[in-house]
Amino acid sequence: MNPIVLIPSRLAATRLPGKPLADIHGRPMILHVLDRAREAGIGPVAVAAGDAEIVAAVQADGGTAVFTDPSLPRGSDRVHAALSHLDPSGQHDVVVNLQGDLPTIPPAFIRAVLAPLSEPGIDIATLVAPITSADEAAASSVVKAACAFEGGRAVAPALYFSRAAIPWGEGPLWHHIGIYAFRRTALARFVALPESPLERRESLEQLRALEAGMRIACARVSHAPFGVDTPADLERARRELGPT
Repeated sequence: MNPIVLIPSRLAATRLPGKPLADIHGRPMILHVLDRAREAGIGPVAVAAGDAEIVAAVQADGGTAVFTDPSLPRGSDRVHAALSHLDPSGQHDVVVNLQGDLPTIPPAFIRAVLAPLSEPGIDIATLVAPITSADEAAASSVVKAACAFEGGRAVAPALYFSRAAIPWGEGPLWHHIGIYAFRRTALARFVALPESPLERRESLEQLRALEAGMRIACARVSHAPFGVDTPADLERARRELGPT
C-alpha cells in the first residue's frame, strides 16, 4: 500500500463557527489534526479545504493545502477533488480521509485504519471502539456499527451503521469513528454514486457504499476520540492537548 492522508475542512459549522481555525494553544485546530496525521507516519498529508482562510493557515505553517470547490457537499467529495490535484498520476493507491475535528486522535489509530485493507476484497476500512455507557449507546450523535469481533480477531466486516443502538441483544456495541481508508478505485466509485435511501434516512454517507454492494471492514481500537463540535468540546481539547 502507498497511502496518502487527506483532511477535508471547511468553515461552515453552525455550532462552532470557524471551527477549523479555532485556537488551541496559539495554533488553529486544523494544524493539530495535521500534526497527528504527520505523526502517524504512513504517507504524505494534506488538507482539502473549502475556504481560502484554511489554505492560508496551513500554508503559513509549512503544510500542504488544496482549495476545493466550496459547493462540494461532503468531505469525501472534497478529498477526491484534492487527490486529483495532488496525485494525478495515481501513485497513491489508498486514501485516508481523516476528519478535521479530531485534534486528539492518537497517531496509532490513523495507522490502525489501514489494517482491514490487507484483505483484497475490502473496499473501505474504518475504525470502531467499544461503547462504554448507556448514555453513549442511546445518543443519536454516536454512530453505531453492526460488526462482531469473534475469536479475538481485530478486524470484522461492517454489516450496517445506524444512529440507533444496534445490534439488539446481549453483547458489545461499537462506536463508529469517522476516519476511512479508501482504495483509490473505491473512492472514485463512491463519490460517483447517487445519494442512497438509507443514507438520507440515517444521514450517514457510508450507507451509500453498503447499499451499492461495496465492502466495508472495521478495525477496533481502545476508545473513541472525541470530535470538536461545540465550545465545550474545544475547551476539552485545550485541556487534553495541554500547552505546547
